[in-house]
Amino acid sequence: MSSPKFVSHEEWLDARKALLAREKAFTKERDELSAARRELPMVLVEKDYVFDTENGRKSLSELFGPHPQLVVYHFMFGETWEEGCPSCSFWADNYERLDAHLAARDTALLAISNAPLEKLLAYRKRLGWTFNWVSTNGNGFNVDYGVTFPGKEDPTGQGYNYSGKVFSEELPGVSTFLKLDDGRIGHSYSTYGRGLDILNMAYNLLDLTPMGRHEEGLSYPMAWVRRRDMYGVEE
Repeated sequence: MSSPKFVSHEEWLDARKALLAREKAFTKERDELSAARRELPMVLVEKDYVFDTENGRKSLSELFGPHPQLVVYHFMFGETWEEGCPSCSFWADNYERLDAHLAARDTALLAISNAPLEKLLAYRKRLGWTFNWVSTNGNGFNVDYGVTFPGKEDPTGQGYNYSGKVFSEELPGVSTFLKLDDGRIGHSYSTYGRGLDILNMAYNLLDLTPMGRHEEGLSYPMAWVRRRDMYGVEE
């Protein structure tokens, strides 16, 4: 980074107040955007997805547990992979143990991947996570929700992040669902790419610092990320 500019406390305070006005405007705009997100129309989930879970085979409806809302993190872990994606593992470290807080607001949280359940649970144990993690077991769920593209082909026609383009066979995302009193399930929202930044407290904290994420000059922005147990080992 370039040498910092040093000023008096009074000058710093003036600059900080000017930035605070922008931050408050951004917060208000974000609140309005969140309200608009909640007002999105929904798509009825009509396919009967069944998943492999620690407690046997379960339908999408059963994954909600006692809650009317479900948040799914589409974790990149392909059917033949031996390990989960390092970047998705980075995100998982940030939403680990949030499920109790979300449950207090009528919401279930879990990760869904294409790898067999035994691989998911072994990897979860390795990294010390506790969140619910289920396997699609080839049911097409991650294909339908825009994160899995077998052979880099796109059967949905929407591409990744609604771009019409496919960049990899496995990509990350978050999808949210609502279960109505009559049992019907609505798909309310999905987000991908930079839309996932809001989930990552590590990035949000780095964004508060003078150096920020300092990813400039890397081969790609997240080239520095390692699985939590591989820093200092995998360089």
